[in-house]
Amino acid sequence: MTTRIAKSFTFDAAHRLTRVPADHPCGRMHGHTYTVTLVLEGEPGDESGWLVDFGSVSETFSPLRRQLDHSCLNDLPGLSNPTAELLARWIFERVARELSGLVEVTVQETPSTWASYRP
Repeated sequence: MTTRIAKSFTFDAAHRLTRVPADHPCGRMHGHTYTVTLVLEGEPGDESGWLVDFGSVSETFSPLRRQLDHSCLNDLPGLSNPTAELLARWIFERVARELSGLVEVTVQETPSTWASYRP
């Protein structure tokens, strides 16, 4: 029985997009309260009954969340043009190393805008 679980986190950060026309509003420094959702997939353990302890997901993401929170995303290595799409991939590449079963990362900038990365 393949199971899919998700855990969401929030952080606040500033950014500006560097590859937009000069008059585009996203080219100016601005901020968001981001919501990041990590999606994992796999088989629940016979003994535990769960795929992954949600607490373990939190522990794994916590150092990266601290790095992102109240930062300027443009200042982080690999995020010179921090679109939601590129940020989702950037997060995936860092969390997947430690979080077995990770299949998707979604980055939500506002209640109505988001991007997902699934390799």
